Amino acid sequence: MRTGGSANCLRPTDFENTRLQFVTCTHELHARATLDILNEAIVNSTALYDYHPRPPESMAAWYRAKEVGHYPVIGAIAEDGRLMGFATYGSFRAWPAYKYSVEHSVYVHKDHRGKGIGFALMRRLIDAAIKQQYHVLIGGIDRANRGSIAFHERLGFSHAGTIQHAGFKFGRWLDLAFYQLILETPDAPVDG
Repeated sequence: MRTGGSANCLRPTDFENTRLQFVTCTHELHARATLDILNEAIVNSTALYDYHPRPPESMAAWYRAKEVGHYPVIGAIAEDGRLMGFATYGSFRAWPAYKYSVEHSVYVHKDHRGKGIGFALMRRLIDAAIKQQYHVLIGGIDRANRGSIAFHERLGFSHAGTIQHAGFKFGRWLDLAFYQLILETPDAPVDG
């Protein structure tokens, strides 16, 4: 079911008077900025259960996988052309019966968090999932990341379960919480 209502509406002040444009990110135009945002999250947070920054050459395969899978990469671009954040999804699991479920990610540049950009990106990503006839969006969130959990709950996601000690980073065990948003699509799901 989709979320809605005035409680989730963005106010113009949410972007602190910054005009944003939402675009489809491409390797040619956005790979470096996408990589910078990802690498900052890898180095400084548990948003990604990864240890080392990714090299620039990794982005060609990353964008190619999105293109081949028909997965959107939606970017929020400032007036000056800077990428302020992006949202995307990809396969949840490789087996065919999971074809209506996708696992999403949303990342906002460290200087622009808390301004409503992530929320605006996610609303667009949810709309894209509906247009592509997906049924479930899944977010894997470090259980200690209360901000991301509250963010997802505001969007209508609910807790689906937690895998304790799923990862190890920064000298501690990490619990991976799964949050899901069930959509009204697809119109006519089929086996096979």
